[in-house]
Amino acid sequence: MAEPEIRRRRDGDMKACIEALATVHEADRYPAQWPAGPGRWLTPDGMLDAWVAVAGPGVLGHVGLTRTGVVTAAQAGLPPDELVSVTRLFATATARRRGVARALIAAVTAAAAAEGRRLVLEVEDGSGAAVALYERAGWRRVGSRSGGWTTADGGTALMHTYLAPAGGAGWRGP
Repeated sequence: MAEPEIRRRRDGDMKACIEALATVHEADRYPAQWPAGPGRWLTPDGMLDAWVAVAGPGVLGHVGLTRTGVVTAAQAGLPPDELVSVTRLFATATARRRGVARALIAAVTAAAAAEGRRLVLEVEDGSGAAVALYERAGWRRVGSRSGGWTTADGGTALMHTYLAPAGGAGWRGP
């Protein structure tokens, strides 16, 4: 399989992004509940930019950057204007173990560094593979809180906040 291209998401990518997200939801229950408007879900309030991993016409992965809310910034111990939040990161099952998630994180790391900002993200406690990925890359857990929604197994989501390493080195892949 050819190496995927990482590039900024275009309007014409949305259909393929939704199709890719549907496969992730089916396999991993991410998002935990399928959104009524998946295109709107992929473009949350405060969205600054988004990137995709593509191979041919198919989207293999997606990541976005949003403004950081005050609660997340407080857990990170930094003002919101010094941070940007990673959101809607996923890789399809066929793209896993190919470095797609790492490449997408590298793209947002470069974008954040160019703006002099640091990356922060929230991840649900049950997302063990994602947690392991961030921790191997040097991200530090800085807080936890209730997600305010129900996980696939019926429990209340526990969200962990992670802060990227300082100095613009938000990604040093394993």
